[in-house]
Amino acid sequence: MARRYFGTDGIRGKVGEAPITPDFVLRLGYAAGKVLAGADRWQSKGRPTVLIGKDTRVSGYMLEAALESGFAAAGVDVMLAGPMPTPGIAYLTRALRLAAGVVISASHNPYDDNGIKFFSADGNKLPDDVELEIEAQLDEPLACAPSERLGKARRLDDAGGRYIEFCKSTFPASFDLRGLKLVLDCAHGAAYDVGPHVFHELGAEVIPIGVSPNGFNINDGVGATAPDALVRAVRENGADLGIALDGDADRLQVVDSSGRLFNGDELLYVLVKDRIATDGKVEGAVGTLMTNMAVEVALKEAGVKFVRAAVGDRYVLEKLREHGWQLGAEGSGHILSLDRHSTGDGIVSALLVLAALKRSGKSLAQLLDGVKLFPQKLINVRMSPGADWKSSDAIKAAIAQAERSLEPNGRVLIRASGTEPVLRVMVEAAAEKDAVRHAETIAQVVKSATS
Repeated sequence: MARRYFGTDGIRGKVGEAPITPDFVLRLGYAAGKVLAGADRWQSKGRPTVLIGKDTRVSGYMLEAALESGFAAAGVDVMLAGPMPTPGIAYLTRALRLAAGVVISASHNPYDDNGIKFFSADGNKLPDDVELEIEAQLDEPLACAPSERLGKARRLDDAGGRYIEFCKSTFPASFDLRGLKLVLDCAHGAAYDVGPHVFHELGAEVIPIGVSPNGFNINDGVGATAPDALVRAVRENGADLGIALDGDADRLQVVDSSGRLFNGDELLYVLVKDRIATDGKVEGAVGTLMTNMAVEVALKEAGVKFVRAAVGDRYVLEKLREHGWQLGAEGSGHILSLDRHSTGDGIVSALLVLAALKRSGKSLAQLLDGVKLFPQKLINVRMSPGADWKSSDAIKAAIAQAERSLEPNGRVLIRASGTEPVLRVMVEAAAEKDAVRHAETIAQVVKSATS
């Protein structure tokens, strides 16, 4: 059964347009509450409790109130964490033995988008069958529990402190960050308060940027999706490293002192090699359809199996569980280390990278010596909602022609975004000019065929 509202990362859209409206989010809270309250494990334990966190978008206030009301009407208690990284909500949901966690965020999108994503009691994203059950409940009339069974709400005042200590616990106790000058870009997002504390308390000299949210500037020229601000700040401050998070702090990009940017593909390779050095063997790692071919080749040369998942950290997670492996990543900076956390966490991932540098005594560039990324050209083409691009003979012909030209040192990937009406055209080639030329050609065909 296809999901109507849930995408690859929860429910997301433009604020004020369906489904990101107060009335829908109220019904969503009620529907999710009914599903949770009806779960067998909670019927014997009394009233279930959910934790709600959010990023710094101005619309978070409105959506938080609507969700809280929906849950209360369904007889579910609510704890409010306020602005908190998405992985922080996943951790706290698990640590506090709650029924579920909910995050109000549109991640790396601009401020006038927002979304709702859920975590199960074990800190994982909801399984498809539970999302379908919530969607089915949305079709039922909105009602209200009897007054004696209505849910209550309270604020979790120490949420930030609990999460800071969790992040620090993932860094080796024998290491510290003394002597490290670090620029931290929090994207004016959910990590603006907790992020600098983590690295400072481990001993680093922290130069924070993107830590002045006003409800409208999240991801605006800062953060993991706009790393130029971090590159400039690293150079201007003579820093050793720069770390960029996105709006909900589940992505990571790293910049070294020279201004070189390292993406999730490269950082996955660094972490796998570090595990090999410390544990002796890593059986396999998971990337996505977008993972650079050079990283796949390098991992296989190191004796590590490599599997590609569909784009989206939930699919990387599924493949890791299927194979019983621990490390996976997306080039965009979602990095999973399942022995540290149940979900991608930009701060924890940064600490894993810093630990790898400490252990090796090398720089990131040195650790990646010999891994030369293939040039990739990605073009986003907006299309009419519901456009049937897969059936277009013109698009099929353009892809086939490019693939013939690129073989065997390149590839073409076209996929629809899971969060917006966009078709992503990616071409990878040994020569950058070939990647650009073929991507632009295909993108123009796509534009003509789907507009």
